[in-house]
Amino acid sequence: MNRTNKVAWFVFGFMAIGVGLYPLTYVFADGEIGLRLSKSKELLANLLWNIGFFGHICFGGLALMVGWIQFSKRFRNTNLNRHRFIGKIYVGAVVISGICGVGIAFYATGGLIAKSGFLGLGIVWLYFTIMAYRAIRAGDIDKHRVYMIYSYAACFGAVTLRIWLPLLTIAFGSFLPAYRTVAWLAWVPNMVFAYFWVRRKGLSLG
Repeated sequence: MNRTNKVAWFVFGFMAIGVGLYPLTYVFADGEIGLRLSKSKELLANLLWNIGFFGHICFGGLALMVGWIQFSKRFRNTNLNRHRFIGKIYVGAVVISGICGVGIAFYATGGLIAKSGFLGLGIVWLYFTIMAYRAIRAGDIDKHRVYMIYSYAACFGAVTLRIWLPLLTIAFGSFLPAYRTVAWLAWVPNMVFAYFWVRRKGLSLG
């Protein structure tokens, strides 16, 4: 691995772990912070919504933190059992976070555009993760790799959202139009990147 790749790998891991730990600020916050400030008192008092919210961010953060190391070829080749164990943690975390995410997407700030964007992300994330699990259970390693690339590209939307949102808020001069845009911009370009990454690796689902 050359110097440029090492730097890119470090940044990749740093962002995954850093954003993965971010949900802890909500867990230990003294009062409402962040996105919760835009929610109504009625919604904040709703038990099911709170279960969905914390289930989504906490297990999503876990998936983000453990998933990035799975893309290290060296780690896979020398720690196959650990790779499998971490993979099970990732899939379990995605299933919980994804289902919770789909549920709370219907209450997303920003109306139909934001709701449909986050709903689409949740569905795509669940689909590719489940397909990756099915592929490896069937012994199809190549398909497993492809599906996992797409799965983590969707998962990494948590990182790209936090990069785009402040920039868009400055550009639009307001939070709401920025949030509506980032509901799609956080993950669709990631999926496009994943598509070309898969092609570069010479992989396919065919």
